[in-house]
Amino acid sequence: MLSLSVGQRGMKINTKIRYGLRTMIEIADCKNPEGVLQKDIAKRQQISVKYLDYIISALKLKGLIRNVGGRGSGYVLARPAVEITMLDIYTAFEPVLVVQCVSDDSFCERSSLCCKANLYWKQFHRQFVEMLSGRSLEQIMMETKEDCLLCE
Repeated sequence: MLSLSVGQRGMKINTKIRYGLRTMIEIADCKNPEGVLQKDIAKRQQISVKYLDYIISALKLKGLIRNVGGRGSGYVLARPAVEITMLDIYTAFEPVLVVQCVSDDSFCERSSLCCKANLYWKQFHRQFVEMLSGRSLEQIMMETKEDCLLCE
């Protein structure tokens, strides 16, 4: 399944990844040592608790968040926001897959030849991964801090 599609309106990042970033920001923004409860994230981010279950599970499985206590307790980041990249968040839900011939040479017989289109997509893939890797959760929060103050 592609997490990235190109349509009439341009590149599209799927809902799981978008909500995953919103959830990570909500958790990173919490100053309470007890963490933030899932129901509070759902309410503030306007995400159904049922759908948020999937988001939380994927983020926990990737090792990005953890429960402070046991079941039903608040969530905190598993490591500092400066160490969590957008690539970490993205790949908690989907692999970075631009076109299938880049990640699977057997997909297309031209992949093993000198296919200029394949070479372009490989370069695009590398640049996309670099872009995602180059932005930490902390940077995202700091870069948007002033804009968010205007919304309050």
